[in-house]
Amino acid sequence: MGNLRRVMPVTISLAVVCLVTVVLWYLRHAGDALHHPVFFYLLPSALLAILYGAMPALLCASAATACAAYFLYDPLYSFHVANPLEIGDLAFFALLALIGVKCTGELLRRPSSAPAPKSRYKRV
Repeated sequence: MGNLRRVMPVTISLAVVCLVTVVLWYLRHAGDALHHPVFFYLLPSALLAILYGAMPALLCASAATACAAYFLYDPLYSFHVANPLEIGDLAFFALLALIGVKCTGELLRRPSSAPAPKSRYKRV
């Protein structure tokens, strides 16, 4: 049962990346001109950070970068990206996803139990 709790977020994050990749790949081959398709992965990685924490979201972001380079940018089915601007897209996506996951993790972190503040006014 403990292994299932660790494997489930990883499985869900990879499934989300696969689903988004299939939709974007279909739109690319249907003739719709997608500009900067890698940024469509930001919302799923943010939702994974909210639901499961930072590690599955970082896995989602790194898998999304690899899937976008392989399936969505020319030349297709190769990790070589022909256009240097698209390499910049992938790099900025990775940076933005890392910042988003870190900020989401900090916003959702439980506050530590701090000691009660002491009064400045001493009562006699």
